[in-house]
Amino acid sequence: MNARPLSMLDPSAFPDSFAREHLPPTELWPVFHAPPGGAYPKRMNAAAELIDRAVAAGHGARPALGTASETWTYAALLDRANRIAAVLRDDLGLVPGNRVLLRAANSPMLAACWLAVLKAGGIAVATMPLLRARELDFVVDKAQVRLALCDAGLREELDAIDAPLRIACFNTDAADGLEARAAKKSGAFDNVIASHDDVALIAFTSGTTGNAKGTIHFHRDVLAICDAWQPVLRTTPDDVFAGSAPFAFTFGLGALLLFPLRHGASSVLLEQAKPELLLEAMARKRVTTLFTVPTLYRTMTPLVPAHDLTALRTCISSGEHLPAAVWEMWREATGLRIQNSIGSTEMLHAFVAMPPEEAAAGPCGRPLPGHAARVVDEAMRDVAPGSVGRLAVRGPTGCRYLGDEARQRAYVRDGWNLTGDAFIADAEGRLWYHARTDDMIVSSGYNISGAEVEEVLLDHPAVRECAVVGVPDAARGQIVKAFVVLAEGACAGAAMTQALQERVRTTIAPYKYPRAIEYRTALPRTASGKIQRNLLRDGA
Repeated sequence: MNARPLSMLDPSAFPDSFAREHLPPTELWPVFHAPPGGAYPKRMNAAAELIDRAVAAGHGARPALGTASETWTYAALLDRANRIAAVLRDDLGLVPGNRVLLRAANSPMLAACWLAVLKAGGIAVATMPLLRARELDFVVDKAQVRLALCDAGLREELDAIDAPLRIACFNTDAADGLEARAAKKSGAFDNVIASHDDVALIAFTSGTTGNAKGTIHFHRDVLAICDAWQPVLRTTPDDVFAGSAPFAFTFGLGALLLFPLRHGASSVLLEQAKPELLLEAMARKRVTTLFTVPTLYRTMTPLVPAHDLTALRTCISSGEHLPAAVWEMWREATGLRIQNSIGSTEMLHAFVAMPPEEAAAGPCGRPLPGHAARVVDEAMRDVAPGSVGRLAVRGPTGCRYLGDEARQRAYVRDGWNLTGDAFIADAEGRLWYHARTDDMIVSSGYNISGAEVEEVLLDHPAVRECAVVGVPDAARGQIVKAFVVLAEGACAGAAMTQALQERVRTTIAPYKYPRAIEYRTALPRTASGKIQRNLLRDGA
């Protein structure tokens, strides 16, 4: 499987209305609230609102994005984004509505590419660097992607997919590389002024059925999540953001690109956000605002005394349940209270968070401005305070699945988004996380589909059947555990475990591999033959 030569492709031959045509029927959409600051203009480009407006206001010389070795000003970011937008339009044939896959680790160049796609009227489809050809192929097919901007060092997996992709690589000095092409452009670009409800991005998230879900978000949504967070973050232009999530996770996209740009602040981008590297960057760049997952808060805590974090004032946690012990450890080490939050790719970002003055160990928070939340039973009736129920939310953003009406009907009921989380509301109106209501495995902030791991394991000739679940783990929240029934003649043991783990690591993203494998002679099943994963989880 290889990508076709550039000359064989014409992106304009693909309908630019694809994303809109594959929105769910409007009667299946959730109810949308007005954004906290009021309605946006009917015609606008979200990227232009984030960077063009800042430069026009005289902030061009201010820092926008930085790494360990360089800093890009707002003017430099705008110049690069404009040049890349011109390459997309003039050299790669992008027409408004074309989907553009982005493949790279977090960096100023990736940020410029993301902004450029929107400026040119395209739809950004960001992917994690860890994804392999099999997963990329699904994304490309589902979103009908025909253009890709890719870090040259990550091209191999894209070349292995069976789809006609026109690929431009960056971080290369090749004559046809993105840098060389961009250098030939003027730096001026006439933005495509989209409708506020034109599609800006398609974000993919794993699902419990094994197939990724594409979630569609508009230009207005990009600004809405920024404005919903502002009363909690209270960002000023002097703030410096840092975090661990890649742009392909909308948690990282908002925290490390959209929020700081919306309010004239800056962000530190790391290709690898390991605990020591993140702490070093926070100290060196005087980071004020940190977004990361509980796992990293826990692993960073013992390293805090070796780093100067005196500039840090805001610590946001999301991606998985925040244990009270981690909250207390971080408070003791830094003197700062973590503000818990929860969001979903379907909502684009968080919808519940702790205000800074209320941050405490235990509760997840309150609905963000512009949002509402309820804890309901199966009939969508509110449960009593202190009772466990399903979390239902709505706000300025909401679920719109790409070409997936069945999932849309399951996620949205009576105008409310059902996030798949079980919560408790206390008498003060604070929301407390209880558990996932589906089979999603959340490990170190990654959402992992057990069904997807099962599919890979079942491809191994030694596996007759298997079931994959998440089991509690002190370090990661959960780990992936596989229960395996071997084929006749296959032998359980360390060698088999290593072989199965390696099969998963090399077939799909490595973080999805089962860290524990238990061999069974049979799996528990219902009378209808369905595997009883709840019994496996409970037993583990």
